[in-house]
Amino acid sequence: MADKRDYYEVLGIEKGASEDEIKKAFRQMARKYHPDLNPDDSEAEAKFKEVNEAYEVLSDKDKRAKYDQFGHAGVDPNFGAGGAGGYSGFGSGFDMGDLGDLFGSFFGGGFGGGATRNPNAPRRGSDVSSYLTISFEEAAKGCKKEVTYKRIESCNECGGTGAKKGTSVKSCPTCGGTGTVRIGQRTAFGVIQTQRTCDRCGGRGKIVESPCQKCDGKGRVRVSRKYTVNVPAGVDDDQILNVREQGDCGVNGGPNGDLRLQINVRPHPVFERDGYDVLCDLPVTFVQAALGGEVQVPILDGKITTKIGEGTQPGDVIHLKGKGITRLNGRGKGDQHVRIVVEIPKNLTEEQKSILKQFDSTASDKNYSKRRSFFDKVKNTFKDNFGI
Repeated sequence: MADKRDYYEVLGIEKGASEDEIKKAFRQMARKYHPDLNPDDSEAEAKFKEVNEAYEVLSDKDKRAKYDQFGHAGVDPNFGAGGAGGYSGFGSGFDMGDLGDLFGSFFGGGFGGGATRNPNAPRRGSDVSSYLTISFEEAAKGCKKEVTYKRIESCNECGGTGAKKGTSVKSCPTCGGTGTVRIGQRTAFGVIQTQRTCDRCGGRGKIVESPCQKCDGKGRVRVSRKYTVNVPAGVDDDQILNVREQGDCGVNGGPNGDLRLQINVRPHPVFERDGYDVLCDLPVTFVQAALGGEVQVPILDGKITTKIGEGTQPGDVIHLKGKGITRLNGRGKGDQHVRIVVEIPKNLTEEQKSILKQFDSTASDKNYSKRRSFFDKVKNTFKDNFGI
């Protein structure tokens, strides 16, 4: 644990990086080391997990604050057990693990709660990360999507034992199946018997003499899997969707890890998203804006007809209550905000120009209150030095 790299270093960013810089760096690094792009590359897989771990902390304001103040110890309760909070009075050359083995040989137990973890104990599988791209509408309303990803599963050829079909796992001859060996160490008190994990079997007490060809004796293989995911309504771009127990298989009967899906939402040609609200522009003619009337507005469920008032101005906004995106907690929907864009006509014919000139000749300042107010301010500011 003490060898963990700095999370900012992992993502290649400065400590004062913004949220957008953190997100951008994570995307670049995650794509670079993604297991699908680096098949059978254990180093890339390890870096991919490291990148995900760093982003999980730095993208969370509370976790990031604790990490900035305390380092890894602020976000990982298992970190630094032998650091400032531990007892280090024996000097840097003394191995606390040796001390635990020494006392264990006398009293049959560990020292200070530092017992060696049983390698045959059930262990949870690792989480698997992947991407899922969905449309704007699918994110707003929810959907079911089939995702293809790779995970580690128990080898079906050997049943997870690692031994070639027709053979079996043998008891380790070095440790006699105990997983540990005793070693004599010469100390100031004489020769002391200490207990060590067996190097030959790694503490498992078992060895594979004839490895399974499919998994190379590991008992686990990486396979491609398809899974149908229920995407909840209201999910947003860059959010992580956690699918329980669809990650790597557990070890020694332990539970599977989770599948962590980063959601990528495709941009919409008409709508934009602001939280659970939907934004869009609605172009209208200057005649419609001047006279008012009914207009058709696109919404997520199709379209509706609504009214704009006489003299509607560019930039005016129509608010449509409850026409936005379903909230993730299921409590109602956001709103839709429609901004009016008044389009000035181009490519006019001579007849159209003549009609507009006739209209303009009949208009007065009372028809253009903003224009009148503006030039009143100009006259008061520049006096006679400004010609209008």
